[in-house]
Amino acid sequence: MVKKQLLCFSAVLVVVSLSKLYTHEVSADERHTEAWSEDSLAQRILMQDDISAIRNTPYFASLSFADESVPLGDQQIERKMMRYLREYSYAKRRSHGLHRTALRALPTVAAILRAHGVPEDFKYVPLVESGFTSGTTSHRGASGYWQFMPATARSFGLRVDTDVDERQDIEKSTVAAAKYIKALYREFNSWTLVAAAFNIGEGNLLRAISRQQEDNYFRLKLNKETGSYVYKLISVKEIIEHPNLHGYRRNAIRLADASSAGSSENHL
Repeated sequence: MVKKQLLCFSAVLVVVSLSKLYTHEVSADERHTEAWSEDSLAQRILMQDDISAIRNTPYFASLSFADESVPLGDQQIERKMMRYLREYSYAKRRSHGLHRTALRALPTVAAILRAHGVPEDFKYVPLVESGFTSGTTSHRGASGYWQFMPATARSFGLRVDTDVDERQDIEKSTVAAAKYIKALYREFNSWTLVAAAFNIGEGNLLRAISRQQEDNYFRLKLNKETGSYVYKLISVKEIIEHPNLHGYRRNAIRLADASSAGSSENHL
C-alpha cells in the first residue's frame, strides 16, 4: 500500500514538473515571438516613405554620432538620414558581410580609440572608408584601413615609403588615426565636424565654415561625399548595433560571431 502511494505521489510530481517546464517554454517562445514582432514592426516603420511616421519615434530621436544627435524638425535632414538608413538595410544589402567584418575587426580598433580618449563611434570610420580591407587605395592616393594620404600618415607617426606602408597595419594606423582625430577635435570642438574634416581635410572644411558662417555639420553645404559621410557613419553604427531593426537576421550574425571567434586579428 505504501509503495502504491509513493508511486502515485512520484507520478504527480513528474506531471507537475512537466507542466511547469512546458509553461516556461511556451512563455519563452511567446516572448521571443513578441520581440520579433516588435522588430518587424520597427523595420516596417523605418522602411516607410512617410517621414511623419518616423520623426516622433524614440528610435529616430536616439540617432547620433559620438553623442551628437541628428537635428530633428528639419525634413531635409530627416529624409537624408532615412535614405542612408535604408541604403544600409538588409533589404538593400542582402548580405551580412559588414557584420562579419565588424565582429572580426572592431574590438581591436575600439580598444585603441578608448585608450586615446576618442569616442568609440569612430571605429565605424574604417568600415565606411575601406570596409576594413588592407591595400585599398583611392585615386587621390589615400590608402589603408583609414584611407590616410601619405603626408597625413607621416605627420602622425606612420612610415610610408617604397619599402613599408604602415597605413596597411591596423593597429599602427588606428593609433595614428586616434592622434589625428584628437588634433581635429582641438580645431573644431565637434565630433561630427571632426568626422567631416577626416574625410575632406581640415583646410577645406574651415573654408566651408567661414564661407557659409555655419558650424553645424548637418546644416553645412558640402560636396556629396562629405555631405553624406556622417549619415553613413550613423547608418553603419545602427545596422551593427541594432541589426534586427534593419532586417538583419540574428541567427546569421550569431553564426558569423561563432566563426570569427577563432580567427586571428592578423587576417585583417
